[in-house]
Amino acid sequence: MQRRHALFWCALALCAPAQAGEPPALLLARVYQPGLPLADYWVSEKYDGIRGYWDGQRLHTRGGEPITPPAWFTANWPSTAMDGELWAGRGQFAQAQSTVRSADAGDAAWRQMRYMVFDLPAHPGTFDHRLPDLQLTVAQIGQPWVQAVAQLRVSSHETLHALLLRTVRAGGEGLVLHRGASLYRAGRSDDLIKVKTHDDAEARVVAHLPGKGKHAGTMGALLVEMPNGQRFKLGTGFSDADRAAPPPLGSWVTYRFLGTHDSGLPRFASFVRVRLDMPAVQ
Repeated sequence: MQRRHALFWCALALCAPAQAGEPPALLLARVYQPGLPLADYWVSEKYDGIRGYWDGQRLHTRGGEPITPPAWFTANWPSTAMDGELWAGRGQFAQAQSTVRSADAGDAAWRQMRYMVFDLPAHPGTFDHRLPDLQLTVAQIGQPWVQAVAQLRVSSHETLHALLLRTVRAGGEGLVLHRGASLYRAGRSDDLIKVKTHDDAEARVVAHLPGKGKHAGTMGALLVEMPNGQRFKLGTGFSDADRAAPPPLGSWVTYRFLGTHDSGLPRFASFVRVRLDMPAVQ
């Protein structure tokens, strides 16, 4: 049955291998806003790792860069495309990023990794229909490091908030809402919603601004550009090491913020980390 499904999806040209350096067409999340009809959504934990897209032959990052795990890690994986997170555990993003980015991380590092599968991009059905096939696909792989992300329903926003707090207190990053009636379509929409105790986003570094006072002689702030072209200064959240060796021009960084101004620029933005899984753009 799974083989017939895979052949059908490939016949639709939906699981063709992505070209090296070409970002895969992924479903991306919007930020949660109160009032969402929760009965329409599945809820899962948001895993703080590296997005991993399996095109049926190879793994790629969200930015399209190839990922090269040991051969045993992807042995017996299907020709069916899978979307998931390469995850090293709660609070272990740096370990996950280091392992995925290294061409020779070795077996020991990859033994700490899990591939948390949350969707089948080439499946023609709604998420409600994709879920059982996703679980079947993972079960047929039969590898303990490949896991189907657990999905559940919540009855109210109060229940959702309580689940969010429990997840964060246990070291998790947040939650994800996925509309059951949605097809897999690339780009951001209300089909996928991230629920966190804070807002975060990515921006591209366009300049290093010199420091003053105690930061004289090092980087004082980054001038960064949002995907919509707006620019702002990012000046807090950096360690002394970050200021001495700032993120390269063109690289992407994650920043945390508390809402936005009327202009759309983030309020109280603070640097979190460099996103090495997103290719630099000069």
